[in-house]
Amino acid sequence: MIEYPEGIPLPLREGYGFQAVSPLLRSDLQSGRARQRRRFTSVPTMASVSWLFSDVQAQLFEAWWEDALISGSQWFECPLKTPEGIQSYVARFTDIYSGPNLTGRSHWRFTAELELRERPILEPGWGSILPDYIRFQSIFDQAMNREWPESRYQTYMDAFDYGMTQEWPQP
Repeated sequence: MIEYPEGIPLPLREGYGFQAVSPLLRSDLQSGRARQRRRFTSVPTMASVSWLFSDVQAQLFEAWWEDALISGSQWFECPLKTPEGIQSYVARFTDIYSGPNLTGRSHWRFTAELELRERPILEPGWGSILPDYIRFQSIFDQAMNREWPESRYQTYMDAFDYGMTQEWPQP
């Protein structure tokens, strides 16, 4: 999988947002009511993004888009901020980006729409089975770290691994 290039910042907050494609099929009935049903279980989400790059970052972005993504046609892993935090999502450009537009003395603004392969939401089941874990996740995290702190084994795992590879190197 093609990766988002190192040295390029995350998208700006301005104009940043997601819009899911509707998975519903709605049929109007003669009585005036409507019948609704789920058409698809997996639908893409469109993300509106914009970047502000320095001269060097702009050059890197355009070269990556042209060469690695083959003019933006390939899927790639892209770090994006969602309500779940910053995570990598599989995305592709829906069309060529807009820009570069000069902003300030020597920064360049690019805007684009990305298609995310999956909706950036929690795994199925969390909302119906464990909604309190979602609602109180910050309290749960604090309690877990206070009550069950990192064990000695975890603290010294790097030294243990180093010692094991020194004593018993790989063939």
